[in-house]
Amino acid sequence: MTLATVPRYDRDLLSRRSGHAVVVGASVAGLLAARVLADRFETVTVVDRDSLEGDPVARRGVPQGRHPHALLRAGSATLADLFPGYTEELLSAGGLLIDFAGDVRFYAEGGFLAHGPTRMETCSATRPLIEQVARRRVSELDGVRVRPRCQFTGYLLDEAGTTVEGVAIRAESGYEEIGADLVVDATGRTSRTPAWLAEHGYAPPELDEVRIDLAYSTTYVERPPDDRRTFLVPPASPRTRGGMAAPVEGNRWVVNVQGVHGDDPPTDFAGFSEFVASLPTPELKRLLEDHPRSSEGIECYPFPANRRYRYEDLDRFPDGLLVVGDAIASFNPVYAQGMSVAALEALMLHRALAEGGTEDLARRFFDRAEPVVDAAWTLAVGSDFGFPQTTGPRPRGTALTSRYLSRLARAAHTDGELSSAFVRVLMMERPPTSLLRPGVVWRVLKSAG
Repeated sequence: MTLATVPRYDRDLLSRRSGHAVVVGASVAGLLAARVLADRFETVTVVDRDSLEGDPVARRGVPQGRHPHALLRAGSATLADLFPGYTEELLSAGGLLIDFAGDVRFYAEGGFLAHGPTRMETCSATRPLIEQVARRRVSELDGVRVRPRCQFTGYLLDEAGTTVEGVAIRAESGYEEIGADLVVDATGRTSRTPAWLAEHGYAPPELDEVRIDLAYSTTYVERPPDDRRTFLVPPASPRTRGGMAAPVEGNRWVVNVQGVHGDDPPTDFAGFSEFVASLPTPELKRLLEDHPRSSEGIECYPFPANRRYRYEDLDRFPDGLLVVGDAIASFNPVYAQGMSVAALEALMLHRALAEGGTEDLARRFFDRAEPVVDAAWTLAVGSDFGFPQTTGPRPRGTALTSRYLSRLARAAHTDGELSSAFVRVLMMERPPTSLLRPGVVWRVLKSAG
C-alpha cells in the first residue's frame, strides 16, 4: 500500500483520550507514532538515549544520520497531514522544496529519465533537520513529553506473562520504571524485541534477510542558494557503484557514493573523487570539481542486508506492545523508503486505534502494516536481486517484473509520461500495480516496437 491507497489522517476519528503510552526511540518512526497516539492517550512519553537539545546534528543513536535521507512523496504528504504547517516550518529552517519532475536527474538503464510533465514537489533536507522539526511539533502536543538521555533497559511484564505494562529505563537520576497502557518499540534495526520475546516464552518473528553488502560514503560541498539540481545514479547490475547529490540546508549539497557486494567506496577524499569519476555519467564529478567542500572528512556506513521481521505471522504476542519502523523492516537506503514507510505505518496505527481501540491492537496493526511493508520490500529487494550475488528469499515474480521495469525505464528516457508514472511509484505515491495500467503498458510496448 502507498499514499494513494492508504486512508489519510483524520483527526476527528478519535475523540476520547485516556491512559498512558510510552514510545521507545525518538526516531522519525517513534515521533510519528507518538503523534497519532496523542489522539487516543491522555499522556504520551517518548524516551531516547540521546541528547535531543540544541542544533540539528546527527545523533549518536542514529549512526546513519550524517548520510542522505529523503522524504518521498508518501512521507512528506503524511507529515504535512499530521503536523499542519510542517512543510513551511521545514523550509523556514533551511530545507528546500524541489520538483522531482524538473530538478531531479535520475539515471537508469543507460540514460537519464525524461522530465515529467507535471510538478512533483517534495522536501529536501538532512535527517537531523527533518527530525528536529518533527520532534518540536510532537513536543508541543498536549500531554506529550519527550525525555532525552534515557537508556531503555527492558519491558515490564505482568505476573501472567501476557501483558507489557511499561518500560524500565536508566535516566540521569538512576533506574526508573514507567508504567504504560501501551509501549511502542521504535528502536530501529537494534530492536531487542525479538530476543526479548524468545526469553519470555514467545516465539520470535521469522526474519527475512536479503543480503546486498552495501557500503556508502558521504561528504558535503558548497551550493549556490538557487541551485536545486539533484542527481541520482543508483547501482544497477552489472555496475556495482552508484552515487547521488541532493541540495540541503546551509547552501550545501550532500554527496554520497555507494558500492554493493564488496565494492566499498573509499573514506578519503582523493579516493572518493576517483570513485565518483568511475560512475557512468560525469555530473557528480563536475559537482565535486566546481564547488568547494563544506565538510572536512568522509563519513562511511555499512548496510549488510535488508531485514524484515514477520510479526504479522505470530500466533501469540503480548498485549500492550507494538513494533514500528525499522524495527519491523529496514530497506536498502539507496531507495530512501524508511521514513515514508514509517509515515504510512503511523496512518495504519491511527486507523487501528480508531476502529478498535487498544483491544487486540498488535494483531490488527501488524496486519495493516504488512501491505505497506510489502510494497516497499518488493521494490527494494526486487532491485537488489538484479545482482546475482544477492542472497535471501526472492519475492515471487521478481525476474519478470525486473525485465518489465528495465524496458519501462529505457522508454522513459524520452517519454515524460512514463518517467512520471515510474517516479510516482518510487516515491511511494502510487502502488507498483499502477505501472501495469493499459495506458502505461501500451506506451512501454510502443517504445519497444
